[in-house]
Amino acid sequence: MVTAVLLCPGQGAQRVGMGKDLAERFPAARDVFAAVDDALGVPLSRIMWEGPEDELTLTHNAQPAILAHAVAVHAVIAGALAPELGAGHSLGEYSAYVAAGALTLADAARLVRRRGQLMLEAGRGRPGTMAAVVGLDAERIAEVCHAQSGDGRVVVAANFNAPDQTVISGDPEAVARAGEQLKKIGAKRVLALKVSGAFHSPLMEPAEAGLKGELARVTVREPAFAIVANATAQAVTTAADARRLLGAQLTAPVRWVASMRLAAERAGARTTFLEIGPGAVLAGLLKRIVPQRAAETLGTAEQVTAFMERHG
Repeated sequence: MVTAVLLCPGQGAQRVGMGKDLAERFPAARDVFAAVDDALGVPLSRIMWEGPEDELTLTHNAQPAILAHAVAVHAVIAGALAPELGAGHSLGEYSAYVAAGALTLADAARLVRRRGQLMLEAGRGRPGTMAAVVGLDAERIAEVCHAQSGDGRVVVAANFNAPDQTVISGDPEAVARAGEQLKKIGAKRVLALKVSGAFHSPLMEPAEAGLKGELARVTVREPAFAIVANATAQAVTTAADARRLLGAQLTAPVRWVASMRLAAERAGARTTFLEIGPGAVLAGLLKRIVPQRAAETLGTAEQVTAFMERHG
């Protein structure tokens, strides 16, 4: 058995063709994709495998697609794992809770699809934007955001992704003001992100209210292993905390740096970090946050097969 910390990716990791090779090679993965299609009442797997890309990228499609891919990988490798801890970046937190048995796959798929719809609606109701800031300390970024908020416009530090990379989020005017000031005080780059709203900021309050209502209607169980919550960077072990912190997630920042430092502190010396799902973003961030730790990426059938040959 592999003692592991599971890392589940968030939105942006989607791509046309994702998970198709897993479904072709592993019946357990194929069952996951079919179950998500059934839960949503739409052929999401067809969109994942055939596109078009602009349809897959829609928030309410991308979120359940990434969840399905991560859970499909977990379904194949679960018998070889002894998880110590799990974490997911924003949307990925739902994937982690499915892996830990706190949410059923069907409930999680419906929740994240509705989550995506609510986020899109909030973005249309009050348009916002996000920008990645590279090469500046997060504390200074937060200070600038506070100083540049005002006149009914807000900008906040939203995603603490790495020691040298923080995403800011809010009203376009405030984000632009903060970006200019951050460049003046030494930011190497301020990169506008293609998003449909100001995620993880106060602009998502309408979406958060709707999501809390959806969460109140599903069963949340105690996770089989602790999940590090984005909103607090603390390990969650109860159903009540899981429900509460998933509800708070849309307006709270993603504290990924602190989350990975906690995971590294709690993980044993022989513990393997595994990124399950599409892409390798989280493996890259882990290396920047905790250089002495590395994550193995399991997203393709080839990668999963090699892992199972070693450990299955």
